[in-house]
Amino acid sequence: MDKDKERFRIIHSADFEDDEEEYNDMELLERLESLREDMEELGVSSLADVERRIEELHHKLEHHF
Repeated sequence: MDKDKERFRIIHSADFEDDEEEYNDMELLERLESLREDMEELGVSSLADVERRIEELHHKLEHHF
């Protein structure tokens, strides 16, 4: 009977790890899809574009006030 309990524990532990990994993958996918949508809305296509826009806005705001 102890062997059955151990098998059950191992199987369910592996299932939990698989479920957790799947959840993490789904969460990452959601974040990346949201990021893509934000980038499309902002008209940027790369991290370099984002950094350039940030610098432009910093420069604009520094010289505006």
